[in-house]
Amino acid sequence: MEQEGRAWFRSALSESELSALDSACEMGDVPSKRLLLEPSAALNTLAAQLLPSARPVRVIAFNKTEDNNWTLPWHQDRVVALRERVEMPGFNNWTNKAGTWHAEPPIELLERIIFARVHLDPADEENGCLQLALGTHARGKITAANAEVIATAAPIENCVAKRGDVLFAKALILHRSSPSRVSAGRRAIRVDYCAEDLPAPLTWAA
Repeated sequence: MEQEGRAWFRSALSESELSALDSACEMGDVPSKRLLLEPSAALNTLAAQLLPSARPVRVIAFNKTEDNNWTLPWHQDRVVALRERVEMPGFNNWTNKAGTWHAEPPIELLERIIFARVHLDPADEENGCLQLALGTHARGKITAANAEVIATAAPIENCVAKRGDVLFAKALILHRSSPSRVSAGRRAIRVDYCAEDLPAPLTWAA
């Protein structure tokens, strides 16, 4: 995790835990949706192995389908979901997405956030699996203009996974997603974890 920026837990969740997440991914025509969902105890336990005292601070469901077949270039995820907007030094680029405030926090906080990606469907190159540029989490904040050059100089991992596999990664790792070449959906749940509170009066949205 520290060297490459990611860790895999294969067949990590039971079918009953996955079935509960299947219902959460019934999103209609939207490609992604923030969820007010408490992750399973098993997932939280895995997170705590990598980040002691980790707790979930954001949950998002994704469903790449024939109608919502997106592609994303190399990028870092540098925003967090907050309960309300409060002007605070180091918190910039405020946006409101579907009624939830988001901001880019100081880099020191981003370096201490990890995310879990729970695969509800098999993922491979054919259906646009996630790709990671290993080790790039250690490069700090990377501009959009430099992202591709830095990513392509690093080892690239295609995140091939089966249903129930869980990928954990550092929030700052460069990643991208290619469009699917098949008609079947590709669903995943992302859970962001952090082990600390925000500076008052800011609070996590979760």
